[in-house]
Amino acid sequence: MSQLALTACVKAGGCASKLSPKLLAQVLRGVPRAGDENVLVGYDTSDDAGVYRLSESLALVQTVDFFTPIVDDPFTYGAIAATNALSDVYAMGGVPLTALAMVCYPGTGDLDVLGEILRGGADTMRRADCSIVGGHSVNDDEIKFGYSITGRIHPDRVWKNAGARPGDALVFTKKLGTGLISTALKRGFAREADVTASIASMLTLNRDAARALDGCEVHACTDVTGFSFLGHGSEMANGSGVTLEIDVDRLRFLPGALDYARQGALSSGLKNNREFASGFVDAPPSLPADVLDALYDPQTSGGLLVSLPETEAGRFLGRFDPAYRVGRVLDRQAKSILLR
Repeated sequence: MSQLALTACVKAGGCASKLSPKLLAQVLRGVPRAGDENVLVGYDTSDDAGVYRLSESLALVQTVDFFTPIVDDPFTYGAIAATNALSDVYAMGGVPLTALAMVCYPGTGDLDVLGEILRGGADTMRRADCSIVGGHSVNDDEIKFGYSITGRIHPDRVWKNAGARPGDALVFTKKLGTGLISTALKRGFAREADVTASIASMLTLNRDAARALDGCEVHACTDVTGFSFLGHGSEMANGSGVTLEIDVDRLRFLPGALDYARQGALSSGLKNNREFASGFVDAPPSLPADVLDALYDPQTSGGLLVSLPETEAGRFLGRFDPAYRVGRVLDRQAKSILLR
């Protein structure tokens, strides 16, 4: 099998390869919304997945996610792509059922590499009890891989990103910095130990976090991925008509992430996120530049940002040790997010 570094073959890795959220918002304004009353969640509030009601007790959760390589090992890349795609279903409170693979791969490429990518994805789907039922491929010089996932959920138990309420606590379930580390890897100066820690985070299913939230009064939930902590946070705030106050000192970062920010490992996706979200953010002049960069950093297979009542937050944190408090929800202020 070829030992070619996958990250050297693409312009941007992982969720940093997504289109700018500013461009997407501009285009989607001209796309008609569905008039079907059974569409419980569409794309109006930039939520993580769509939800379609089949009956009074059953709805489908549907999402699609694919991206370019974020690591060099093909098996690991496939596994991360699968973990990231599944996350959207968990973020809605759903249970994944089936998956369709999406493959973009050069027709003259090493088929052993492609096989490892597919095996990595299948291994993660097996861990998630999600059945791969088919897929589609395109001959493409730039490698891309991911899945369309269908899950199930009760129509009355959907976690949307637009339900945060003043007085809620904000909790988060992973550390930040995967994009900074992957950019440093692509540029050749990431430390092996830092890459290993980032991979471990990206391979961690949000299933256990979602299970720990089950039974809690969740007002809003979103997974923090390509549009960054501040990008997805601003979508939650704007959709809910509130302001999120973030205690920056509480945020946790992957080993090396802030070092790489200081060294300039800033992807084009990070710059796109800053352009999109900075107008919604009130950041103090004293906030270190590396920390602010990390908050605009595109995350791949990131954690869940959850808004829930204070008492419920304590209950969840007692159940799920990796989670930690990051702030609170306020009545709407001049800005969507206040960094403190």
